[in-house]
Formats: sequence, structure tokens, C-alpha cells
Amino acid sequence: MKELNLKMLIGIFTLTLLGCGGTADILSTPVENIDMTPLKVSDLTEEEMKRWGHLDLVTDTIPGMSVDKAYSEIIKGKKGKTTVVAIIDSGIDIDHEDLDGVVWKNKDEVPNNGRDDDNNGFIDDVHGWNFLGDSYDEQMEYVRLLASGNTSHPRFAEAKAELEKEYNEALNNKTRYEQILQQIKQADAAVAAHLNKKEYTRDDVYAIKSEDQTLMQQVSIIKQTYGFGIGSISETITEIQDGVEYFTERLNYHFNKDFRGRKSGDDPDDFSSVVYGDNNVKPKKDSESHGTHVAGIVAAERNNGKGVNGVANNVQIMSIRAVPNGDEYDKDVALAIRYAADNGAHIINTSFGKYYSPHSDKVREAIVYAASKDVLIVNAAGNESDDVDTKNAFPNDSFNNSPEVADNFISVGALEPKYGSGVVASYSNYGKKNVDVFAPGSSIYSTIPGDKYKSQPGTSMAAPAVAGVAALIRSQYPKLTASQVKQILVESGLPLNTKVVVGGDSNDVRAFGELSKSGKIVNAYNALIMASKMAAQ
Repeated sequence: MKELNLKMLIGIFTLTLLGCGGTADILSTPVENIDMTPLKVSDLTEEEMKRWGHLDLVTDTIPGMSVDKAYSEIIKGKKGKTTVVAIIDSGIDIDHEDLDGVVWKNKDEVPNNGRDDDNNGFIDDVHGWNFLGDSYDEQMEYVRLLASGNTSHPRFAEAKAELEKEYNEALNNKTRYEQILQQIKQADAAVAAHLNKKEYTRDDVYAIKSEDQTLMQQVSIIKQTYGFGIGSISETITEIQDGVEYFTERLNYHFNKDFRGRKSGDDPDDFSSVVYGDNNVKPKKDSESHGTHVAGIVAAERNNGKGVNGVANNVQIMSIRAVPNGDEYDKDVALAIRYAADNGAHIINTSFGKYYSPHSDKVREAIVYAASKDVLIVNAAGNESDDVDTKNAFPNDSFNNSPEVADNFISVGALEPKYGSGVVASYSNYGKKNVDVFAPGSSIYSTIPGDKYKSQPGTSMAAPAVAGVAALIRSQYPKLTASQVKQILVESGLPLNTKVVVGGDSNDVRAFGELSKSGKIVNAYNALIMASKMAAQ
């Protein structure tokens, strides 16, 4: 998600500083006039922004999932059965103040005794498993293809062209960010010196009046940064520094054919070796925040007076570290899915993806295996504004639009916190065949390492929102199967008949129903009502 934040910031900075499905009836919320719902003309408050994904479209005119309504009117303190959600991702800060009470514990494993007490092949896997070991940085999958030298591969030429394009783009962006950083630092220093204080407020800046044109130019730059929606100048500088670091990593690791990041000691092409890595499921550094953010969306402790409420209550998070800073290996993903299925997960969240996958068949075999264990997989559709009916995105349960290998895999696109033509996030992938539903994904406030919180965008955030609703269903109605839960999520959502902008292109306007199999946005309130009816049959 760091990449997605930076793509948005690049556009802002360039324009400013440098230029200066189912057929079941809807069961609750009346939707016969859904497209006549009045647009919310006022900006969301800070509090609304932090919880917009839990709000209700009809009541609040915000396209959330009616989570708060579900708790107040349906769940009403019903605890349900504990549900285990496996997060296959980067490391998770299991000591976070808002997550430490919802971390899965393998009751059959004695911590730190150096033995495999439960005989599952993994030593001391108390909270999950780390298939990456000490690895962190990695190449992109197509760079691995180029590094292999297999010129006969049908996608070799495509990969070569993509590397050249992406490398040059990253190099240009790194240079641009360095220039922007220098400009803002100089402006910050000038304003701080004029005000005679290091930390100053927005009001301080807007109150500055001077005949010194050089100073006022610096003031103008600082004023522009307030439009970025980041926060203080120090936070803006940190964000831009993160951008420089990100593009530097892209150049040094992601696009470097000579780089070898894997430290787990196994052959990623040898699927006969299934136990490697270690039991340390935590991030290697604070910037490895993706998994922690995803976990908080699903399960941050509710109503504890801290940070944020997760979608699901009575849930435990199984942490499986398998996604590096770069593209994940198919072997790690396949084994992570199997680990989760074998160790009691009811739901698996997969908020990652790529467009080259040399062993995608092995991942689909793992999806089928999870189905045999009655495990639901909730997957992020991807953030490239692509139609994934015409371009394979991995992991998936269907290759080249072939029949789905199982009925336990649901793919999720992302929504913006604004009802109307702009409700679909400009970055979100879509597809009438290969995306099932949409859910809140942009500006999602959640946990990050070190007892901190941050808003992030992406289908990576939409997927765990749906995984959280799935966890509510499986908790309240544990006899329902993974296939039935998928059916409920898809069929009970809110249909929108309105037309929406696709890919951020105002010239590409389509009916919302054309962008996914269901043409609906996930709704927790409706889902629980439908689940109760299905469970009673």
C-alpha cells in the first residue's frame, strides 16, 4: 500500500510544487430507490473518516458495510463462536495494543521449547509461521524470470519490456521525490526561522504577511502541502522521505536481476520441501506494516478505548508471514494456505497479488485443499485499474477464465468513501467474471506497528473488511459452510444501478453492475439476516 499512497502523492506534487453473482432478494435495507439516495455534500468528519467502512449507506449516505448497524440491531452482545482468520501477509505486530488480545495461540504447542509438540512439522509455531525466515527485500516475479535467462519463455519479451518501463519510471520518481523533499525542507526551514519556532501550525503559516517575496514563495509551498491531506509538515516530510526510500528499494531490489533476497535456505521451485523459515511472525522493521494494517481491519479489539474497532468480534488472528518487500513466491503462498487450513483457520485473507506466477497451478491446488477443509479465502482484486477478466491476476481460482477450481474463493474490489459516480476507487481492478464484490478500501484507518494507526488505501484493505464480515457470519452461524458464506456475502450485498467512473477516467463511465459478478457492495447487516435464514433451513 505504500506504492499506492505514493502514486497518489506523485500526481499531487507534480501538479503543485514542481509546477510552481446471485438473484436472492435484498433482505433488509430498502433498496428499491437506492440510486435516489441523496449524495453527501459535506466532507466527512475526522471521526466518520476513521470508521466510514462501518457506516450505513441509507442512514449516513456513506457507502459502508452497515457494521455498526449490525452490532446494534442484530448481534446485540451475542458473542458467538470464536473464529480463526489467517492473515497471509507481511509480518504482524502481535504485541500491538489493539491486537494483542486477538492473536491466535496454538494450544497444542509449548512455547519456545524447541520441539514440535503438536507434530504438525513446525517447531514452536505458537502464533503462526514465518515462511520468509530472515528475508525481507525481494525481486518482482517478472525480474526473476529475466534473471533465469529463459529466453524461450512465452512472456520473456513482455517481462523485459515491463522491467525497462518500470525501472525508468522508478528512477524518474525517485529524482522527483528528492527534488520535492529539498523544496519542502527549504520552505520549512525558512518558515520556522521567520516564526522563530520549529513546530508551527497552519494558522501560523496563514497569518504570515511580509514584503519579502522569497519568504512568501516559501510560505506558498507550505500552504500547498496542507492540501495533500497528510497532516503536519513533519509528517509530510516523513511521507516524502518514505517515497525516496521506496523508489530506492524498487531500483536496488525489486528491479535488480542480480539481487538474491531469499534467506530461508530452501529452493522456491521445489515443492517437496515444505518446512522452512521460523516461528517469528513479527515484522522485520516498522515499515513492514501491511500485515498489521490488514489484521486491524479484521480484528482490532472492539470498544477497548484504543485506536479502531475491527469488523469482527470473538475472532483470533493467525499470522502467516509469506509476503516480502517485493513479489511473493508461489511456494510460500501455497504452503501458507495449506498451513492455515491444517491448523484451524476458518477464513484466510490474501491481500497481495502479482501478474506473473510460474507455479500458479500449485496455488490453485492449495485453494482446492482449503476448500476440502471448509476454509473460505478472501482475496484482494488488485490495484492497477485493470479488467482482470482480460488479464490474469494471481492468486486466483480460475486461469484464463476457465471454470473456478473451487467455491471457497471470493475476490474483492475497493470503494471510496463517497456515494455516487466516484464510489469505485480509481485504482481498483474489476471484472464481471473474476471480481465478486466491492467493499470499502480507500482511506481505511487501522493498526500499524508500534501501537500506531494510519489510513491506507487499496483492495488490500477491502479484502479484510469482507473477511471480517465473513468471520461474523461464521461466528454467529458456525454450521454454515465456506461455500454458503461466500454465497451470502455475494447475494446479500447492496446493488447499485448507478453509473460510475472506472479507473479514474471520466471518459470511461459504466454501470456499477458491470464491474463485478454480483454488482453489489458487501453489507454486514443484510449478510447476517440472510445467514440466519439459511442456517434455519
